[in-house]
Formats: sequence, structure tokens, C-alpha cells
Amino acid sequence: MQENRNNCCGGGNISNSASRSAIIDTSRVLDTCKDRDCYEDLRVYLTAQGEQILENSTNLRARGARIICANVSLDEVPFNNGFYQVRIRYYVEIDFEACIGVGRSQCFSGVAVLDKDVVLYGGEGRAVSFTSATGGSYCNACLDSGRGNDPTAIVEAVEPIILGNKVLECGCPCPCGEYNDFPEGILSCIGEPLVTGTHGPRILVSLGIFSVIRIVRSAQLLINATDYSVPDKECRSATNTDNPCQLFRTMEFPVNQFRGSDRCFDQLLDKGGRDGGCGCKG
Repeated sequence: MQENRNNCCGGGNISNSASRSAIIDTSRVLDTCKDRDCYEDLRVYLTAQGEQILENSTNLRARGARIICANVSLDEVPFNNGFYQVRIRYYVEIDFEACIGVGRSQCFSGVAVLDKDVVLYGGEGRAVSFTSATGGSYCNACLDSGRGNDPTAIVEAVEPIILGNKVLECGCPCPCGEYNDFPEGILSCIGEPLVTGTHGPRILVSLGIFSVIRIVRSAQLLINATDYSVPDKECRSATNTDNPCQLFRTMEFPVNQFRGSDRCFDQLLDKGGRDGGCGCKG
């Protein structure tokens, strides 16, 4: 037992030096992609109150959009071992401001549903893993049936950009493109049921989303590691009940929060040149 333990990191006994090798269990990225998607004329589902405001409005504008939830699923691609289809469904809450009468506005929100599919490589693995984190013991060890060595899909996206919105007059129920199966979590975020199959006007929006999608799989990697070192920086108290203004004066002024970010201009200043063009690439 002692010999096997000492040889687990590449052979020979591990010395007590500050630098050594270590095996870690982590997630390895097998495939990744980035994309920019444009969704045109998406139906926005409103609550009963939102429907009433829309019917009485004379003008409408979209104020902002945010992703409140994303459903990510993973399925193997048939006859193409190692590849997986990633299905993503975004639920986007959109805020609107409507003009009611003369000089009076009212705000409301709705939900749009966006779908996206990609195919990425996720590797192959048939091992089944068991852990002690499920709280099993000797008497109920079989309660943990284990899990397969399937990869995991991860989606990162910035908040959607509103490219346009319009109101569509619909004199009859329009079944095309209807979405009726909203999860309970989405309805709880809105606070009210969403209306579908309405005869009244409808809001259509166009959205742009930047996203990065990757597939990861659990892996054991051999890395170089060093012993823990005590940091040189000392902790500073976050509160000062005696003189809070004195603590405030020690904080740096947030200059970057008051100026626009111009990477090209900053690079020109670093190079000390002004050639009249942007100068930076990429």
C-alpha cells in the first residue's frame, strides 16, 4: 500500500520539496464555439395586465432585455460517435414602456422564447461513477445507482440586444408559433400567468445574442503543484465605526467608471503614436 501510494504521481518516491506533481480531478474542455444569433419577429407573451396596457397604448418602445433562465439539454448524435447535440432554450424577459393618453406612460414586461441548436465533440466514455456525497452508508449503499460518464454542456451568453420591436394587429387567434408550456419557475419570476391565444394586438421583437458554448468532461490531470504559501498582504478592515468618512477617503477614485472604454485609443497612447487611424487590430 505504501509503495503504490508513493508511485501514484509518475514513479519514485515524492520528495518533500516545495514543487511536486499532483493529480487533480477537474473538468476538461473538449470542444467549444462562439456564435452571434439574430432572432427576428419573436412573439412576446404578456400577462393580462400587459395585454390591457398594450390595447390602450398609442405608442410603444422596448427598454431592455435580460435572460431569466436557459434550459440546456444534451443528446448523442446517432451514427457519429463522440458528437453531441446541444439544445438551448432561452427565456428572455423584455421591459416595455407604453404611451397611454397624452403625456402619460406605463411600464410592463413580457417573455420571449428563443431556441438554438449546435453540435460539438464531447468524447466517448462508458464508465459509471459512484460518490460518497449522496450520504449513503453500508446499509443503504445501493440507493446510489451511480451516474454515467456523460459530458456536460455549458452556455455563456451576454444580455440580449434589442434590435427592433413592432405591434402586430391580429383579429383572430394565431396558432402559428404559439408556445404554451412555460415552466413554473418562469411564471414565478413574472408573478402572473402569461396569456396565449389572444385576439388582440401582439408585440414582435428582434433580438441579438452573443454566446459561447462548450462541452466539458470529468478528467484526471497531472500538474505541477507548489506548497501553500502565506500571503504577504495584510487584511484591511472593511468597516470603520469610529470614522466612516476616513475609510471612504482611503478608497481609490473609480476613474474607469466615468469614462468610455476605448481600447484602440489606449493602445495608441501606450505606443506613443497618433497616426490618425485606429491602429489596433482584432
